[in-house]
Amino acid sequence: MRICVIGGANVDITATSAQAFRFADSNPGSVHVSWGGVGRNIAHNLVLLGDDVELLTIFCGGLFGPVIEASCRDLGMHTDHCGTAREGTNSFFVSINNANGELVGGVADMNATEGMTREWLRERLEVINKADAVVADANLSPSALGWLIDNCNGPLFIDAVSVAKAPRIADAVELSRKKSFFALKSNALESQVLGSLPGASIQRRYVSAGAEGLRVEENGRLYEFPALPCIVRNVTGGGDALLAGIVHAGPGASVEESARWGLECARRAVESPDAVSNEIKNIII
Repeated sequence: MRICVIGGANVDITATSAQAFRFADSNPGSVHVSWGGVGRNIAHNLVLLGDDVELLTIFCGGLFGPVIEASCRDLGMHTDHCGTAREGTNSFFVSINNANGELVGGVADMNATEGMTREWLRERLEVINKADAVVADANLSPSALGWLIDNCNGPLFIDAVSVAKAPRIADAVELSRKKSFFALKSNALESQVLGSLPGASIQRRYVSAGAEGLRVEENGRLYEFPALPCIVRNVTGGGDALLAGIVHAGPGASVEESARWGLECARRAVESPDAVSNEIKNIII
């Protein structure tokens, strides 16, 4: 399946405490640097699953941007229509995990993604509409997301990204004429912030509740699926893998089939020290 992913690509710096995390203190542990970003991670997972992936992003300026772009190309993503921000414009996510691999807190500097305006997307609309499915993350501005909702011909999946970014989806729906798209993925906290999204027509809403599993709403019906047994090493990237599995199953897949793919991808991700697990390429369902 040909999939276009629109969203953030950044440097992930993940610090994991070796013992119980002590606030306002220096904690012994390990620090890991990798390439990340919600959009990039979803694209990476989809490539591992065997999909043909077009990534649309703006890479950060300076030293890291060209390196991340080269990495994306080496993985098999198409990056011909991406952009590069001006020097000094960053895309970083710094996360701190406790000894169990659970997120204690993080800081995202995603200034480069502000360049993905509606005008920037309009120049790439032909590429977007050649895809069998389109994925966008809420690093896009409300204006850009609203424009995408109105102009994307294929099934559109939107990721809420974070509690801070989730309200952009409500604003995008308000700005949109259509107010309709295929699927929304959020976690429990993001879902609370978004509420019912009055006026929006969304065929499926996927809500990840971590160890409590996955909830899916479709046509007024609620489906609940338990999380798969796993040993958690790092939760960063689990939600990205979940959505990648859902998208890979395809817009024509049943709720049950899409949930199976999503939960299995999420399990592989959280069992890995990296935001994206290479084991995802071995999934057979």
